[in-house]
Amino acid sequence: MIGSLLIANRGEIACRIIRTARAMGIRTIAVYSDADRDALHVRQADEAVHIGASPARESYLVGERIIAAARESGADAIHPGYGFLSENADFAQAVRDAGLVWVGPHPDSIRAMGLKDAAKQRMIAAGVPVTPGYIGEDQAPDRLQREADAIGYPVLIKAVAGGGGKGMRRVDSATDFADALTSCQREASSSFGNSDVLIEKYILSPRHIEVQVFGDTHGNVVHLFERDCSLQRRHQKVIEEAPAPGMDAATRAAICAAAVRAAQAVDYVGAGTIEFIADASEGLRADRIWFMEMNTRLQVEHPVTEEITGQDLVEWQLRVASGEPLPRRQDELAIDGWAMEARLYAEDPARDFLPSIGRLVAFDLGDGTRVDTGVEQGAEISPFYDPMIAKVIAWGPDRATARETLAAALDGAVVWPVRSNAGFLVQALDHPDFVAGTVDTGLIARENEALMPATQPREEALIEAARALVAANPIAGFRLNAAPRRTARFLLDDEAISIDLDAYGAEGTPADEVLVSDAGQTWLLQRWRASGVAVGAAADGAILSPMPGRIIAVDVVEGDRVVSGQKLVTLEAMKMEHSLTAPFDGVVAELVAVEGGQVSDGTMLVQIEKDA
Repeated sequence: MIGSLLIANRGEIACRIIRTARAMGIRTIAVYSDADRDALHVRQADEAVHIGASPARESYLVGERIIAAARESGADAIHPGYGFLSENADFAQAVRDAGLVWVGPHPDSIRAMGLKDAAKQRMIAAGVPVTPGYIGEDQAPDRLQREADAIGYPVLIKAVAGGGGKGMRRVDSATDFADALTSCQREASSSFGNSDVLIEKYILSPRHIEVQVFGDTHGNVVHLFERDCSLQRRHQKVIEEAPAPGMDAATRAAICAAAVRAAQAVDYVGAGTIEFIADASEGLRADRIWFMEMNTRLQVEHPVTEEITGQDLVEWQLRVASGEPLPRRQDELAIDGWAMEARLYAEDPARDFLPSIGRLVAFDLGDGTRVDTGVEQGAEISPFYDPMIAKVIAWGPDRATARETLAAALDGAVVWPVRSNAGFLVQALDHPDFVAGTVDTGLIARENEALMPATQPREEALIEAARALVAANPIAGFRLNAAPRRTARFLLDDEAISIDLDAYGAEGTPADEVLVSDAGQTWLLQRWRASGVAVGAAADGAILSPMPGRIIAVDVVEGDRVVSGQKLVTLEAMKMEHSLTAPFDGVVAELVAVEGGQVSDGTMLVQIEKDA
């Protein structure tokens, strides 16, 4: 068994691997860049080695430094996690050449599945169904155009060395093909150093189905059933689940058997995922599901498989890398319940999902779900790496329970002041198509606007938060034969907002600010600070109390015409009288102030409507 393990990664996957390794009694070594000096994975490991500057190309992507760190720390093995160097066959070989254990497949297997065109040829030979298309050495634009025309539009151009959604273009007509091909080849060359492409028939109602496979050095290969990763944004997975909705036993048996054949075709050892695309226009059918590619590593979404099988896939990886046989035979594996995972990103949906960086002043994902994360409250979200801050995983005895549990957890998420996509995830989980289990990979693109979270909290959430900012006061806002009411002005994320309070405020000293969390989003609500408006007159005509005090005179009634500078209300505070005057000519549209009433800082007293 491995005695010490270096994790060649960062963030949540590094913490995930450390958790299992520690439970197995394995010493763990973290690596870190300048930006990650105080990161959670560094503090959780038994030892940590600095490997370079903050950019990944100067640290986590420098294989020589990682191998040197392993030697320096006395590690027996290297676990690559996912991303970075996890599917780099040359790095895997270098690890083995250094006399270290590589926790992953043989470099030859990585190479065999690394180029999509060669991988498809292997799959055809192994009897694995592949998407109709063109895979060939002739990359002349005219040949590619003819092949696309023969396949029939729409088609998908894919870089043979691609991954992560890069080097892919959908083409809907022959006239668009040349420009799309040039763009795809340019991106492929820049991202992967290889401009070759293949062409596939584009499936109009596609679902992304993948199968978790595992092999060992004793010739055993098993599957751990399927996952559905169809909810995607720009080819990036957003919510994953296991098992796949609508998958019957016969179709499951066929697709999982095909996945095992695919792994056997490359003598696969370790954790891998066979990705399929399904034409779901007539439901999931075995004859309408085709091989796409193989990921020769542990997947981001592996927790949903763990949740429905009760197996620890990282433990399986470490045991297999140590030369042990697979912990379970195929007939010892079964599906129990349903699991869903949502990827929580530090990004702002309102700004086209731009990454959001800064310190996590507040970070709370509650209880009741599994949370895999590499950050905690107070951590810094840097601009150097992927903005995923956590994976939230829910299990239930059935799909409805798992979905509701996950939605409830994300609804109550507190992430501030860094923005997150939690509100967007809640909207996606509640979308009728997702609820029905009829999602395809184009849902988010079609429904993007409908999935955008609200720009403000719901009224009840605002009122509840505002009560903590105003003093308990049974007199303020009193009107004869009417319920107690007062309208107060606040700042919501630095924007002015008026809130109608239908109940009394906080007992004791009111707070100056409070976080409002609603439907997965978090805002900062603060007591009003009318910058530069000493007399409490806002530019929009809202006359606010500049401080706590008592109304000793009200000189107007609703409907009165007033002129700029005319006294409206007199406030007594700190043993002084303060006259609140009209900011411009207009009409008293609303009068909340009552003589003798106590008011809080920021309470709206009078509303003036400007003359047209």
